[in-house]
Amino acid sequence: MQASSILQLAAMGLLVASLPLAMVWMSSDANKYRKLVWIAVFLTFDLIVFGGFTRLTDSGLGCPDWPGCYGMANPFLAHEEIAAAEAAMPTGPVTVAKAWIEMIHRYLAMGIGVIIMALLFTSIMQWRRTRHQAFKPAMPLLLFVFVCIQGAFGAWTVTLKLQPVIVTIHLLLGMALLAMLTWLGGREDFLIKPKAMTGGLPIAAPVLRGLRRLALLAAVVLAVQIALGGWVSTNYATLACDEFPLCDGQVVPPMDFEHGFHLWRELGKTAAGHYLPFSALVAIHWVHRMSALVVVVVLGLAIWKALPYASLRPTALRLALVLALQLFTGIATVYFDFPLAIAVLHNAGAALLVLLVTMLNYRVKFQLDMAGGAAARSSAAIARGRR
Repeated sequence: MQASSILQLAAMGLLVASLPLAMVWMSSDANKYRKLVWIAVFLTFDLIVFGGFTRLTDSGLGCPDWPGCYGMANPFLAHEEIAAAEAAMPTGPVTVAKAWIEMIHRYLAMGIGVIIMALLFTSIMQWRRTRHQAFKPAMPLLLFVFVCIQGAFGAWTVTLKLQPVIVTIHLLLGMALLAMLTWLGGREDFLIKPKAMTGGLPIAAPVLRGLRRLALLAAVVLAVQIALGGWVSTNYATLACDEFPLCDGQVVPPMDFEHGFHLWRELGKTAAGHYLPFSALVAIHWVHRMSALVVVVVLGLAIWKALPYASLRPTALRLALVLALQLFTGIATVYFDFPLAIAVLHNAGAALLVLLVTMLNYRVKFQLDMAGGAAARSSAAIARGRR
């Protein structure tokens, strides 16, 4: 790829980031760093949703090289090559529309990379100047490293021709990036308005410890379910079971777990290079369904345990709503024969669940830390009084 094209791509990333950065700069909000963090959360959520749209429209190879499109910075400049590929295979992975979908996804990813670099730069400068806990640069530095790794997996997604395990890891890293940014946003909110995080009656430390374990378990089972959902999507197994609640008319249909869950293989192929049997796709889909039941039970229990407490109730109610919608879109995707809009909403619901489960974990951890700090201060005061 020519240096001029690389510079044009870098300029496009700066252009995408310029609007949110300008909004933060011109904002009347005194804490612009906090606003920038939450804008990064919003754009990362958008990127995950658009990434799902890219995958679901089979646009992942709309530009079959990386980071540009046929060595160019945009599909306009590569129109001749794209037109030739489309003429040779009109329903193939390379069309003008798919090329634009893929490149818009890359432009948005580059813009988020620029914003995370701005977060890192701002945190370092403010930390040197104030030493305030809100600007500790450890998390922004980790985010910068993480987004570089995510970019590498984005490149391998293309160069390894949508190999399912690479695409699934790329999805998981995107969700993890969203969770990390949400955690950072929670920290900034606490440092600005700690009382809002602990509104209402204080929660006893033993209760908080139980909630903490449950919230962590919810995060783990959700991560497993998203990995399984990514495996369904990247293997195009969404309609392997085309009815609900049965699968091919059976509760437990014939399944090939060995080939279905062999990780390192080409798309649509077994490890030996043969075509993937349909029973392997059924196994992939069926396991995702069964795992969804575990998610409903664990997240439902976490919601039920959090609802009585005013400081956790808003997050728990939102989590309950999104969980219900996620179940509906998952069933509707099968029932309505995989409509694109519902499938994209299902992907967005997974991202919202990640965001809300992360918020629940942060709020519980924060209040547990506060309870521990209060207990330590009380013990110290008692010890001083005894002297």
